This record gives sequence, structure tokens and C-alpha cells, in this order.
Amino acid sequence: MAVNERERRRTAYRNQIYVQGNTARRLQAVPAVKEVPLRKVNTRVRKNREKAKHMSIGSVLSMALAMVAAAFILTRYLGLQADITNSIKHIAALESQLNELKLDNDENYSRITSDINLEEVKRVAIQELGMTYAKEGQIITFNGEGSDYVRQTGDIPD
Repeated sequence: MAVNERERRRTAYRNQIYVQGNTARRLQAVPAVKEVPLRKVNTRVRKNREKAKHMSIGSVLSMALAMVAAAFILTRYLGLQADITNSIKHIAALESQLNELKLDNDENYSRITSDINLEEVKRVAIQELGMTYAKEGQIITFNGEGSDYVRQTGDIPD
């Protein structure tokens, strides 16, 4: 076989891939679209569809009003949340201040009670102030019925 004949076969083979027969085929044929007959739409349905396509001024205004109300409510809510947070922080600061004052008060009370000498108080009361112990007829007892304090509603008899 000659070189020319080989070349001719290669070319013929290549041409067979792209062209078959005497016409070129379509490479991307689009299938025929089947047309579906349109159903008649009721006039009421058609009018409703037309209304749905367009927004009326009233609906736009009502949506805008709803958005403004929602924005107002949300900003008010966030403001109240911030107020609550600030109040909680303020309460915590006051509670810590109260605890500090209680500790100071307890320290002062224990310091005062440890410094008191009851024998010295008794001596000053009897000798310097002239106080005496109560006699038997001067002591009046009563039932407090669970109360921590007493209210005087009348004069104490002599």
C-alpha cells in the first residue's frame, strides 16, 4: 500500500464520522413541543388574578403602617430590655453595698459588746445614779403571745 492510499483511507474514515450518506444530519434537533390547548379561564378567576398582580394603595399603606408599628414596638422592647438590665445591675450594686454595711454594723456591734463591762455598768447605776433593784410589788408580768415587741396602750401604774 502506498502512502497516498493510507492517507486517503484516513481521510475517508474521518469523513465518515462527521457525514453519513449524502446529507448532514442535525446535531441537536429540538423535539417538537406539544401545544396544550388553553382552557378558558372564568372571568371571576381572571379578575382575581389581575387584582393579585397589582397592589392597591390601601394595602401598601396598611403594610407600611404595620412596618412602622413593628419598628416602634421592637425599639420600645429593646429599650425596656436595656432598662431591665440597668435595673438589675443597680440592684446588684445596692445589694453589695448593703452587705458591706451589714458587715460593718456586725463588726461595730461585736466591738461594742466586747468592750462593755457589766459590773462597771452596775456599779455606776447604783452608786453614781442612785438606782435600786425593783421591789416585789413593782414587777408586773404579762403574756406576750408570740410577739417580739410590746405596745403600751395606757399609763404604767406607780
